[in-house]
Amino acid sequence: MTRIVLVRHGSVPGIEPEQFRGGVNFQLTDRGHEEAQLLAQRIAQHWRPAIVYTSPRQRCIDTGRPIAERCAVPAGVLEDLFDLDYGEWTDRTHEEIRAAHPTQYRLWKTQPHLMRFPGGISLQDVATRVADALRQVVQMHADDTVVMVGHDSGNRSLLLHVLGLPLSAYWRIKQTPCNISEFTVGDEGATVLRMNETAHLEA
Repeated sequence: MTRIVLVRHGSVPGIEPEQFRGGVNFQLTDRGHEEAQLLAQRIAQHWRPAIVYTSPRQRCIDTGRPIAERCAVPAGVLEDLFDLDYGEWTDRTHEEIRAAHPTQYRLWKTQPHLMRFPGGISLQDVATRVADALRQVVQMHADDTVVMVGHDSGNRSLLLHVLGLPLSAYWRIKQTPCNISEFTVGDEGATVLRMNETAHLEA
């Protein structure tokens, strides 16, 4: 059985006020680095991972590094730990897009599975990539605990995949910075044990 500790990267610019970030290679803010240290402490106290895998984005690498250091395990990059590419909406705030493209914005907020971002990609594209990332991890680590550091959209899509829920349920799951979700994958399927746990950030 593979145990996955799935986390989102720490805070970056563009979370407040909310901005379409996606493929932009943001750095962690000071708060993001603090969150990453608290996350690493929590994981080191409660799990014994064999490895930490991160998205290739710097914010995920910098979140995963202290986890690997505290747990004394290697860290590696998984290209398929993917995030949405918002295309022409990248770097713009939600208020700007709501005003400029009200119909498309409403579609994204009400039927996200039907949305393809202008010049960007869709949730289906993300879901395919993150599901393949999970497949790779389960094949390589059949009896291990593995930390995966990803993005908001990728993590939501992966959790929906594990739960057997459609992408239309995207907004029913929340993934806040440096939260912890946990699930197992084995011969009898997948079981979700926790989602969006953030008590460790209140320290």
